[in-house]
Amino acid sequence: MSLKKPLLILLLGSLLTPAVFAQVPYGSIKPAPPGEILSNLKKLNVLGSVLYIAAHPDDENTLLLSYLAKERLVRTGYLSLTRGDGGQNLIGPEQGENIGVIRTQELLAARRVDGPDQFFSRAYDFGFSKQTTEAVRTWGQDKVLADVVWMIRKYQPDVIMTRFPPDARAGHGHHSASGFLAEEAFKISNDPTKFPEQLAYVKPWQAKRIMWNMFIPGAFLSNKKPEEAGNLIGIETGLFNSLLGRSYGEIASESRSQHKSQGFGVAANRGAKIDYLLLKGGDPVQKDPMEGVDMTWKRVPNSDVVQAQVNQTISQFKPDQPAASVPALVQLYGAIGRLDTTNIYVKAKRQEVEMLIRQCLGLWFETNPTDYAATPGETIKLTTNIVNRTDLPVTLVRIQYSTGKDSTLNLALKPNDLVLLPTSLLIPKTAKISQPYWLEKPIDKGLFQIDNQQLIGLPENPPALTASYTFDISGQRFTFSRPVVYKSTDPVDGEIYRPFIIQPAVTANLTERVYTFADNTPKTSEVVLKAGRANVSGTLRIDLPTGWRIEPASQPFELKNKGDEQRLSFRLIPSDKAQNGKLQAVMTTADGTFTTGLRVIAYKHIPTQTLFPQAEAKLVKLDVKVTAKNIGYIVGAGDEVPAALQQMGCRVNILGPTELNGNLSAYDAIVVGVRAYNTSSAMARYQPKLMEYVKNGGTMVVQYVTPNNSFLRNEAPLPQLGPYPFTVVNERVTEEDAPMTFINPKHPLLNYPNKITEADFAGWIQERGIYFARDWDKAYEPIFSSHDQNEAPKEGSLIYAKYGKGHFMYTGLVFFRELPAGVPGAYRLFANLISVGK
Repeated sequence: MSLKKPLLILLLGSLLTPAVFAQVPYGSIKPAPPGEILSNLKKLNVLGSVLYIAAHPDDENTLLLSYLAKERLVRTGYLSLTRGDGGQNLIGPEQGENIGVIRTQELLAARRVDGPDQFFSRAYDFGFSKQTTEAVRTWGQDKVLADVVWMIRKYQPDVIMTRFPPDARAGHGHHSASGFLAEEAFKISNDPTKFPEQLAYVKPWQAKRIMWNMFIPGAFLSNKKPEEAGNLIGIETGLFNSLLGRSYGEIASESRSQHKSQGFGVAANRGAKIDYLLLKGGDPVQKDPMEGVDMTWKRVPNSDVVQAQVNQTISQFKPDQPAASVPALVQLYGAIGRLDTTNIYVKAKRQEVEMLIRQCLGLWFETNPTDYAATPGETIKLTTNIVNRTDLPVTLVRIQYSTGKDSTLNLALKPNDLVLLPTSLLIPKTAKISQPYWLEKPIDKGLFQIDNQQLIGLPENPPALTASYTFDISGQRFTFSRPVVYKSTDPVDGEIYRPFIIQPAVTANLTERVYTFADNTPKTSEVVLKAGRANVSGTLRIDLPTGWRIEPASQPFELKNKGDEQRLSFRLIPSDKAQNGKLQAVMTTADGTFTTGLRVIAYKHIPTQTLFPQAEAKLVKLDVKVTAKNIGYIVGAGDEVPAALQQMGCRVNILGPTELNGNLSAYDAIVVGVRAYNTSSAMARYQPKLMEYVKNGGTMVVQYVTPNNSFLRNEAPLPQLGPYPFTVVNERVTEEDAPMTFINPKHPLLNYPNKITEADFAGWIQERGIYFARDWDKAYEPIFSSHDQNEAPKEGSLIYAKYGKGHFMYTGLVFFRELPAGVPGAYRLFANLISVGK
């Protein structure tokens, strides 16, 4: 199977943002069975809250979160400092901020299962970090600390819980930094002199205590920390909830399994489970983390009437007739509205009552456009669907849209009569393009640049378009706001929801992310234009750095229909003075100038996400020679190395089962993608043939694998990866500028066909390498020694052995990051690996 010109990878951006304190399921309104309704009624009597803080998607203890949200019924939030942007991707090629978009949605999917709210700071996950100091220095300690303080002041938790301690026991610099920042924020969030600019929106707040949710007390309690003695409590979280018909272990496993890009599907724990919490600051505690917290209506002045009404509504609830509770809920709503509406619990309980009224009525409503995207100034068609599934009288008073359009209806809804209301809507010309708010500006190394304070913390953008439905229910008017969402029907999966977005009139995608030039020979650059609306035309030009020119200088385009594409070709011509930089596509139309591309991330387990990154590619003039021309490539997880090999002038064939069962001798080198042995059990079957290929004179490069093979369903052990034994361990060098010592400067891998010097390790991103080799057979030669500050040297980033007539290499160097990023030295070194012996 030959690898043709790389296809454009289209990614996505999510636009459905639930209310800060009442995040709701994506897409259609989730029906609620009677047990869940009764549980939600009981929650009306609980006025307490917990904020759980950790560093990444997947760090959260889903069992404890499920227990807090669904057993203790407290308002529960999870603040993940990062969006997981620095991790690896099991399911696709996305890296960096794009995998962060996926993991944002996976976290939201997890919260839809286990119940809490989801929040984020501005911190960018820049990869594995070994020290708290490195993490907070890269992020900017004061800025991320400000974000944690902001969320404490905004969410007003009674108790703060952390997943990690602020020290080396956390095992990761981001982990320990999350504990450190949480403890610092706990100390200062009630101080009005700290981050006073926030007080325009929130007020100082002091949580009662902060606790560390420990893993295994015996392993993590420190004898060197006397303050930890006697401050540990255990709580049973593995309970069964008879109203929900599930244990919290079952709910937690479903939540945990939403992290599919990390391969974190887990079996349910249906037995007893103790979670441990260690007091880190604040009021003492004996048995319960919520000790001393008044979680009754007494914390709201003048609420005695409300308390009585809640109790009566719960006692009179009829599981077989939920709608019978609606008149009482309507009265309760009015009573709560007469309290102090600035109180956070009054706000939250009003929202909860609104949700319960809708659930008891089975009231269903949504508005769907005929397309998932529109441009500013475009008119779209919408259909609103509404059904009242009870005999209770409900009147649809009106529908308002966030564009300003208002439809007054006063339509009585007959029981189980589906009402369809078509309309059209003009998208304002001032409407904002639906780029995720944290990606609107370039990332400043460790921090997303966000100007709007009130956006900080939100998991995703406010909806591009909302519809507000006003109903008269038992003489009281209620207004429910919902995002307008696109809905389609898949013949296999049924109803599919997708966020409605605002897009540019035209976008441009370049067919390559990086163009590399070993000399001044011109290359063809192709740009694919796509129409965001009908009848868009204009001129495309390409802006270039100094020393480059392009032919032709510009080209006209004309796109008749919405969604039409047009492919235009240019010749890129470097000169001797060409400087490395970026190629930028610029489209000029009657609507203005556009400079963005289109990336869509589409996986079944998350809503399709749409991003509009800059329409650009890197231009790299480098001195690279490669003598291997015909490369066989075994694709791994999240792998963009084949495109880089093509840029070096190699012919790349993807090796699937047919090719691997055939004759391999035609390949100058075979390269195995990252984690291929982890993600495909077939690799073990082909290993003897691959070793035979090497023995007969072939060159084989294996990029990193993980020692844990749990990605495979049968969890089969890894085969011996090379002709001689070695072990893969979780050793890494995380400092991207760590010195690289050449163990044998005369080794062929450092001299042919390119002379490798220290300069070739300049400009590397995120890290040097991960999952190094160790305990290798004496037949292997290590090529580099490197280490992070204050650590012992590590020699397992690249090992080499001759085997028969051929050459075998295992490398943990992160070529999968460096080559797509256009790092010149990474190209030169990789060229040497595949060219050895050629």
